[in-house]
Amino acid sequence: MSLKQKLMALGLASAVALAGANLIAPAEAPNGKPILQTYLDPVQILTACFGHTGLELELNQFFSEQQCIEMFAEDLGKADRQLRRLTYPVQLTEGEHAAYLSLIYNFGAGNFQSSTLLKLLKHGERVAACRQLTEACGKHGCNGFVYANNVKLPGLEVRRQKEQAICLKDLYVPKTH
Repeated sequence: MSLKQKLMALGLASAVALAGANLIAPAEAPNGKPILQTYLDPVQILTACFGHTGLELELNQFFSEQQCIEMFAEDLGKADRQLRRLTYPVQLTEGEHAAYLSLIYNFGAGNFQSSTLLKLLKHGERVAACRQLTEACGKHGCNGFVYANNVKLPGLEVRRQKEQAICLKDLYVPKTH
């Protein structure tokens, strides 16, 4: 059974499971396979499995693959509820939903809530909002989505590029000359 199927079996909607399996898991864990023990991420946050963080984690803790999938499903569900609350009443395309879900999962709902990206989205500037994913600094300000502790991380740059491509896929993007 694929990761998407396992997530759906735990009650996640198809779009959320798809984003989790195809966008978030590969960015959070090598080859999309969970890391079965706790580790310190690049900014020294105790993490496990598919990027799960929490006060219940301790150094040298081990998990089964099933435990990791269950934590991932719970974390995805929480991030999805936060995304829906923060973007209401905007009807997101599937691509926007997947991209912004990945961003909230990685960057946090509080950071998303105060972002220029969300302001643009709510003002109907959907293409500009998607472009914020990779625009470190531009005419709409600086987003910092590729930085951790003021250090630009190549892994975050790649992740944001993938998110942006998915975000824009269902939107009309005017040609620029």
